[in-house]
Amino acid sequence: MAHTLSISTPSDREIELTRKFNAPRTLVFECWTRPELLKRWMLGPPGTVFEVCEIDLRVGGGYRFVWRSPDGSQLGMRGVYREIVPPERLADTQLF
Repeated sequence: MAHTLSISTPSDREIELTRKFNAPRTLVFECWTRPELLKRWMLGPPGTVFEVCEIDLRVGGGYRFVWRSPDGSQLGMRGVYREIVPPERLADTQLF
């Protein structure tokens, strides 16, 4: 799907990513917010296993994702949900 991602910088401390999918909005929102669905598509580097997928879906709640590579090293990310408007908007912080 060409031209489905747009990136802007609303301020010097923000990056806004907007993606378009050929799917119902409700399904796309659920794929970002339900661990059993997120683990099916959010793959890490080749050979890694999506080991931890924790989501506390509420404003002020957080998420934590961890991928483990075959050599035992880990890649993780976490963040805090700042705005949740199902099924149209999900705003969060990200720390890798």
